[in-house]
Parts: sequence; structure tokens; C-alpha cells
Amino acid sequence: MTKRPSKDDFLLKERSKIESLVFDKKTLLLLSKLIKKGIIATVENPISTGKEANVFRATNPEGDYVAVKIYKIETGAFVKRIAYLEGDPRFKDIKRDERGMVSLFARKEFKNLEVCSKAEVHAPRPFYLLENIVVMEFLGEGELPYPTMDVVGPRSEKDLDSILSDIRKMYMAGLVHADISEYNVLLAKDEPYLIDFGQGVLLQHPKAEEFLERDVKNILKYFEKFGIKKDFKKTLEWIKK
Repeated sequence: MTKRPSKDDFLLKERSKIESLVFDKKTLLLLSKLIKKGIIATVENPISTGKEANVFRATNPEGDYVAVKIYKIETGAFVKRIAYLEGDPRFKDIKRDERGMVSLFARKEFKNLEVCSKAEVHAPRPFYLLENIVVMEFLGEGELPYPTMDVVGPRSEKDLDSILSDIRKMYMAGLVHADISEYNVLLAKDEPYLIDFGQGVLLQHPKAEEFLERDVKNILKYFEKFGIKKDFKKTLEWIKK
């Protein structure tokens, strides 16, 4: 008589399937390297999950929280975004194999976060990069990450002013986020923080201006739903001046 799978068997299978997308053998080895190097001590709860990457709360050897972003080793989601790499002068030799392409997006995010850190943009500070893994600042209070703006909504026009100021700082530093929306903004107590910089491009990118306009339109349109309005043309001119 065939034994019917239990609920625990099903959950174990599902967990294994999920982990295989993120924690493949190579990624597990890379996490072990990060532990041996003293970059992280533990990997704990997931903060966010997505098609391209999952973010986990982790700790460093001092016991402080950090965020570990693991880009998934499957190219389907990245092939559609290859335009963000092809026009970027920092990535001239694009390896189209699975791990090569995924690692490039991780490297791209790390480099973009370095630009933001120097420009004093409200964004996570980058700590370490190892192939498809980015270790960065954990943005939260206690054990809990700050909520995304799509969950709690904007608090006032001050939030919009801060986001636009950060877009301007990035532009002055030669960078465009290229994926700003309410889903990629965390609301800390004092200021909103921008996240998810994997698509960010330098101003030399042929579509940088187009991406900038899209970012500004997206965020203005979102705030307009809450009665907070700014003129698109004037805002864009202010960012560029």
C-alpha cells in the first residue's frame, strides 16, 4: 500500500524547491565563505522575495543586523533586463551564461550603492560583494525592516521632497535609479530610503534620460493619488540644474 504524503512532507518539498532557487550548492558555498571571512555570522529571516532576488536579515560577527541580497541563479528574469547592462560602460563584456549574468547584476547594484553612499543618498550602505550575493546595511528598527511605501502610504509632502532630493543627488553623481516606485521606497522614521538599485544606470547610458523621466513621473503620479502634487516639467528641470 502506497503511503500518502503528509502535510509535513509537502511543506518540506516546497521549502526544498524554494531553497533550490536561491540556495543552490554554489551559493551555499559562497555563504560559507562569507562566514569564514567574518562578513556575516548567520542568515536569518527573509525580508523580501522577488523574481530576481531574495533579501534576508542576517547578523555580522558583532551581532549587528545586516541585509543579505541573493540574486537567483536563473536568467529568465534577467534576460528581459539586459538593456540595463548593455548600455552601461562599466559592463562591456557581458557573460551570457547563467551565473555570469546574475553576478553582473549583483555587481551593478553594489557599484550603484557605492555611488549613492558617496553622494549621501538615503540608500543602504554596501558592505561586501561576492558573486551573486550583496551584503548591505539592514534598514529597520530592532528586528523589523522598515515598511515599503506601498504598504503604509506616504506621510506628507516631506517624503516626496526627500525622494526627489535623492534623485537629484544621484543625477549630480552621474546615476539614475531607473526603477523608482512606491515598492522600492522604505519609510524610516525620519526619511524615506531608496532600495533595489540593480537596474541603475550611469548618465552615459543611451536611455538614462528616458529612465530619469520615468522615475520622476512614477513617483509624482503615486503621490498625486494622495493629493500631493508637483509639476513634472519644473521638477525635472530642478533635478537637472
